[in-house]
Amino acid sequence: MLNKIFIMGRLVADPELRYTPSNIPTASFRLAVDRDFKDRETGERKADFINVVAWRSTAEFVARNFSKGRMAVVDGRLQIRDYTTKDGTRRTIAEVVADNVYFADSKRETAPERPGDGFHEVEDEDDGELPF
Repeated sequence: MLNKIFIMGRLVADPELRYTPSNIPTASFRLAVDRDFKDRETGERKADFINVVAWRSTAEFVARNFSKGRMAVVDGRLQIRDYTTKDGTRRTIAEVVADNVYFADSKRETAPERPGDGFHEVEDEDDGELPF
């Protein structure tokens, strides 16, 4: 049997990092994943909003490095689970359990440069003659 999924999209909100009672980190987030085709009526692309959950070091990595609007690639597996709400209603949820989460954009694309980042713009200056 094979259950492997790859998705790429933008985070619709900052990841939520929590810890289980046994202190295992877990992060949940949603990705807006564009469809490959345009809507016939409107001519616009629609997106699917896919729930993702990451565990342990992957969860901490996501919480530390990703925020709303960042583009991410998730490699994992699809999980379907049932649960019962407080009022007794049975629900089913589909989510991707992430094995790995990768950057799919550059930080410069999504966040303006801030003082203290450790980087600054290099101005065009005449360095004189180069020795080579």
